[in-house]
Amino acid sequence: MVLDFLDARWLPINLRSKASNCPEPKLLLISMNNDPDEFLKAVRRGVTGFLLKGASLSEVLAAVRSTFGGAAVCPAELCAHLFQHIRQSAKPRPARPMIKRPDLTFRQQQLVCLVAKGLTNKEIASRLNISEYAIKNHLGRIMKRVDAENRSQAVEAIRSHGYSLNSYGGTA
Repeated sequence: MVLDFLDARWLPINLRSKASNCPEPKLLLISMNNDPDEFLKAVRRGVTGFLLKGASLSEVLAAVRSTFGGAAVCPAELCAHLFQHIRQSAKPRPARPMIKRPDLTFRQQQLVCLVAKGLTNKEIASRLNISEYAIKNHLGRIMKRVDAENRSQAVEAIRSHGYSLNSYGGTA
């Protein structure tokens, strides 16, 4: 859809698809000026193509084909402004503190290997010849040590610290 205006009230009302199987239309705005704020507003409203009024017929046709094909189109100076805007508005992520490798006892390493294989607490207790209560205690300590909320997270955290989780098979 080629537009020569951007009305914030008109767009959402008239572009809502009444049938769920209709794709959302691609929007190409031909604007009177290259105001960066107007451009950013258009992008927020769903416009994927933006040309200036002085664009030639071949530029308009190329932009229609490109936006229909899923590409974004805009003048180079506005593209640079978009990058600058995103760079300035991006919030820096706080660095995750490096967690040192957890010290696991041999028994805890055996237990984690068996958890990684998908064994239940009862099966692990049987293999290691200790009580299910001891298994729960070990798992609780391990999950606390690696800041995991469940068994799967604990296994992944321990694997990410370089522990080999397929070295202990236990006795059947």
